[in-house]
Amino acid sequence: MKVIEAHDLTKRFGNFTAVDAITFEVEKGEIFGFLGANGAGKTTAMRMLCGLSKPTSGIGKVAGFDIQKDPENIKKNIGYMSQKFALYEDLKVWENLRLFGGIYGVPAKEINPRIDSLLHTLGFTAEKNTMVKSLPLGWKQKLAFSAAIFHEPRIVFLDEPTGGVDPAARRQFWELIYDAADRGITVFVTTHYMDEAEYCDRVSIMVDGRIDALDSPTNLKEKYNVRSMDEVFFQLARGAKAKE
Repeated sequence: MKVIEAHDLTKRFGNFTAVDAITFEVEKGEIFGFLGANGAGKTTAMRMLCGLSKPTSGIGKVAGFDIQKDPENIKKNIGYMSQKFALYEDLKVWENLRLFGGIYGVPAKEINPRIDSLLHTLGFTAEKNTMVKSLPLGWKQKLAFSAAIFHEPRIVFLDEPTGGVDPAARRQFWELIYDAADRGITVFVTTHYMDEAEYCDRVSIMVDGRIDALDSPTNLKEKYNVRSMDEVFFQLARGAKAKE
């Protein structure tokens, strides 16, 4: 079942083409890596798919809704997490989850039981009343991801969610991603860490607004006759015109 569809999706700003006729599809429960150097067009493309920016041309559907005609329904069916986590530092752990539950439209009677269940799963029960600003970075990351999928969305968009986090915390974070995918949540993730690309079911690599490669990590490494996604990325990105 396709939950994301993009056909010739394009975004121009004046004479500059940020996203250049990209075409791809993502299946339910897939972990889809969306890679590219800074300036390649990743964030612009993600904003269009989240219903935050209208394309100049092309067609896009997310969770069955047209990104041009029905952005509000898209927002109800997705979760989103950025590198900055978007948590409220001056609220307690449970208050953040209650707030996100309300924002995402979770029925009021379900919010508290979900909070208790989630905190138990994360091992955060003792931190329920802790101010978020007091949490270690890795804990904030886990909490932010949990808040993004608190309403069990069909898709969660993760925009470089592991930036600045140590390798051990990144591995733990990916365990949460796998668990979400096992529950049928599609994960659309951008990352600068090529080792994380290896964890995805498929990856696309954007160069100067175009998708220059799209396949599983194994197939891409075979195609370019290299041993790592780092080397695949280097081969494709070294000819990029866009500068960081």
